[in-house]
Amino acid sequence: MKKRFIFVIVLVFGVYAFAKAQTEQLARNYFDQGQFEKALISYKKTLKKQPNNNAALVGLIKTHQQLEDYGAVEKLIAKEITRSRYKGLLVVELGYNYQLQGQDSIAKTRYNNAIQLVKDRQTSAYRVGKTLEDHSLLEEAVLAYEAGMIANPNSNFNRQLARIYGELGQLGKMFDSYLNLANENQAYVASAQRNFSLFITEDPTNEANIIFRKTLLKRLQSEQNIIYNELLSWLFIQQKQYKKAFTQEKAIFKRTDGNITGVIDLAGITIEADALDEAQEILEYIKEVSIDDETKLDAEQQLLKIEVRKATTTSGQERIRNRYEALLEQYGINSYTVLLQIDYAHFLAFEVKTPGEGATFLKQSIKKEMNRFDEARLKMELADILVLQEKFNQALIYYSQIQNKIKNNVISQEARFKVARTSYYKTDFSWAEAQLDVLKASATQLIANDALELLLVIRDNSQEDTLQTALKKYAKADLLSYQNKPDLAIKKYDEILEQHKGESIEDEALLSQAKLYEAKSAFAKAEKNYTTIIDFYKDGILADDAYYRLAKLYEGPLQQPEKAKNNYERIIFDFADSIFYVEAQKRFRALRGDAIN
Repeated sequence: MKKRFIFVIVLVFGVYAFAKAQTEQLARNYFDQGQFEKALISYKKTLKKQPNNNAALVGLIKTHQQLEDYGAVEKLIAKEITRSRYKGLLVVELGYNYQLQGQDSIAKTRYNNAIQLVKDRQTSAYRVGKTLEDHSLLEEAVLAYEAGMIANPNSNFNRQLARIYGELGQLGKMFDSYLNLANENQAYVASAQRNFSLFITEDPTNEANIIFRKTLLKRLQSEQNIIYNELLSWLFIQQKQYKKAFTQEKAIFKRTDGNITGVIDLAGITIEADALDEAQEILEYIKEVSIDDETKLDAEQQLLKIEVRKATTTSGQERIRNRYEALLEQYGINSYTVLLQIDYAHFLAFEVKTPGEGATFLKQSIKKEMNRFDEARLKMELADILVLQEKFNQALIYYSQIQNKIKNNVISQEARFKVARTSYYKTDFSWAEAQLDVLKASATQLIANDALELLLVIRDNSQEDTLQTALKKYAKADLLSYQNKPDLAIKKYDEILEQHKGESIEDEALLSQAKLYEAKSAFAKAEKNYTTIIDFYKDGILADDAYYRLAKLYEGPLQQPEKAKNNYERIIFDFADSIFYVEAQKRFRALRGDAIN
């Protein structure tokens, strides 16, 4: 009986609370819909039942103001202010009520009164500051938050102040507030960086960049806090000043008992940015100071890859080969050096042009005992070399073995894509199409994109030409490109462009050939190909590729930023669904001088 009685009481109170909430929600709905007379009635009903409901009180004030009944607001606030816990908030609302009537001087006095209440600790700084913010009174909100932090040193409104300082363009104060937050809690660093990105650009002479750098350096002079080194490094990376970032990362490394993560990350950034000289310097440092063999070996591998890209002579290649062999001798042929073995075999096959030697080396490596993933990686490289040798059927066997041994994994999906691509090279287009049709829905975005791109090439060029004559030539040109025979590939694309002019294959041939021209630094020829695609195939599926690559060309080697900006703009306005859309926006804003978000 007692339990039943308690249940009834709980039920009654629950229904009562639900009804009260519904009345307030109804009032808000009426207000949002512009039905202010109905909102007025609902808010009054809510306040009658819940006299201390502050949200309903503010809602009623706003409703009166929408109806321009400013006198009612004054009476309402005068009635409530003596007993309300939110005195400062109501003083602000009263001031805003005067502002709406054009009585700015009286409004200003009321805002000052509210701020004084904060100073005297008679009201909540947060509520006053937030209410001022809501009415876009940002300078007054700053005064309220600052007064609150002085009156109560335990309060912290740095987050609110940082945001407002940013909106007011007071960059120095904004940076200081965010840095104060980061100092108090390391977790705020990432959040601070996101906000800094709204103002920082790639240009070191940008005002925000200069102020931020000076702010950090000034703090470092008086306070050796590692956060400031990290943020300076981050700033220099945004500005592509990698040597300066490296200086900061070395300082961090020395002060963190050998934590080399930041230096390793910077090495990766410089490699991705093609800043190879800086990357080499950083990798040499990692090799020198690291006490971990795995880290040392990874640095060695990255250094060798850079040297391969730079090598232009036979003697240079021989030096690289000797270094690979010395490392393999030092660390052994085992699971620990699988990636090094793959790099070495790839170097022999694709750079030294001795694919047979690379394949033999890998076949010997595969005989060693290892886990199935390492075996799959070695077999993948072996199959790639067999494709290079045009031993397609042997390559397909290895790719299929990988698929069968490792299912539902990125490695198996990559192998399946390479089965499709190999079938395409050997002009077995129907089998390639069947594989690609499955892969276009791959969970791995990069593989899905590559699969869809190749699938479209096959389908688009099989409809009009049932004999697939042009497609077979195009596949041969792609194979020559894969075999690192750019001159022969370019000639093959030329043949397609001459013999199949006006056919659907033309824009694909122009794009692929342009990429090879870029790799050979024949930028004027690449520019011509891209502009041809834009002129004659602006409605085709490769138009956004052409615009984007042309923009990059103008921004980089051709040094014509205005033309680059125009081409990025075309992507923004005409290709909103392009994979280049986000990057085009970023590059366009950077060229225009905006802060990069």
